[in-house]
Amino acid sequence: MLNFYDPLPEGWLAFELSVLRRSQFRSVAVPFAGEADLDLHLKRRGARVASNDPRRWAWARASARVENGAERLTETDAALLLEDAYVPRHRLRNPALRERFGESDAWWFDNVRAGVEKLDSDFKRSLALDLGMMVGDYTLSFDAATRELRQPLSRVFERLRDSQPKPVESRHPNAATNKEARSFLAGEQADLLFLRLPRPARGGARRAPWAWREEWVRGGADFWDEFEEAGAGRLGARTETRRQYLRHLEDLLDAAGHIPNWAIAHADDRLVSTEELIESLRRLRRVGTIYTKDFSELTGARATIITA
Repeated sequence: MLNFYDPLPEGWLAFELSVLRRSQFRSVAVPFAGEADLDLHLKRRGARVASNDPRRWAWARASARVENGAERLTETDAALLLEDAYVPRHRLRNPALRERFGESDAWWFDNVRAGVEKLDSDFKRSLALDLGMMVGDYTLSFDAATRELRQPLSRVFERLRDSQPKPVESRHPNAATNKEARSFLAGEQADLLFLRLPRPARGGARRAPWAWREEWVRGGADFWDEFEEAGAGRLGARTETRRQYLRHLEDLLDAAGHIPNWAIAHADDRLVSTEELIESLRRLRRVGTIYTKDFSELTGARATIITA
């Protein structure tokens, strides 16, 4: 099932961009940036992008890719991060890593995370965290049968750094923030709201596929109770019923009433139907065009974007 933090299936991002090209806007607010792929494309188009996410890992990624317009990690920065990356210390600074990775990998991520704090700018720290998350995804993509094909993590980090595209400069002051989505929208001025809806979640965030990223960026796992409590009753948190989910959606959109144009992206996977979603939107404003594309072979869902 597609979720707002998942990498988009092939063609899904292209569908979203093809729809947004039909709209006229100079600025866009994105309350759930996730991987920030769409945000970066819109920045390249020349829009002013306000990219937000309640998760710190997504904030770091948006800061590196969307807000940052000039800085890059140098060879000297990489050397600082990777120096003694595999050397064990007295104990792990972040014991939660041992639950996600093998022992040597846990030491690598622990030492690199400590090295991030030695970098001399916020953007460089965000760039390093972004690359570290990419290395983590690479590491977790192997299992016992394929582990022998894996390259050393420091080499992977360096290759990823070398392959990173040049930062996109922009004539607009793009921003990345780490706020609760409703609070973000209430204070944001933009021509367009782009909201890729999270699917209704019935499990806790600490069991989500991105949970290891959040623990690595934060440096531990003792924040989960507070994190889930802060998000309770909000869109994206644990939801038991469709009615509850739609109520959370209406509450979020109520804070975006001052934004003149909305584009709501939805995976119609039968948990919440497009018809139910449209009915909720009509209680807030007039619904415009509805765009759909079938991705059922890839995700078991149909992509829908509703403009209002």
